[in-house]
Amino acid sequence: MALLSALMAGLLFGIGLLVSGMANPAKVLGFLDLAGRWDPSLAFVMAGAIAIGAIAFRMAKRRERSLLGLPIQLPAPAAITSRLVLGSAAFGVGWGLAGFCPGPALVVLGAGYPKAWGFVAAMLVGMGVFEMIERARSSRRRA
Repeated sequence: MALLSALMAGLLFGIGLLVSGMANPAKVLGFLDLAGRWDPSLAFVMAGAIAIGAIAFRMAKRRERSLLGLPIQLPAPAAITSRLVLGSAAFGVGWGLAGFCPGPALVVLGAGYPKAWGFVAAMLVGMGVFEMIERARSSRRRA
């Protein structure tokens, strides 16, 4: 049942990305172009997502188990570090250059959008390099 719920949530998320325009790189770049022909419509999408997320997190904090009976695992608050700031900046630069972030890129990859193939390949390579660096850093700390 949990797997089916995850599949349905993923499908709903993907459909929401398509309907809202978040999977359209031209629309995203229009939103990010503050000095040109700025398209503020995605701000409303983001504000709606934040509002719904805030309500969901507030409800989840009051529970120990999900509706499926699984334990609820909320992220722990974390300090703002240079790694967090640099990672966020890299994410923003990639989003601004390509018009994709990971979720929408996977959605349009499934739709066969050619630009998404390059983005997803670069994203996977970047994730692999990050993991290699983290493992090397972790093994140096243990030694």
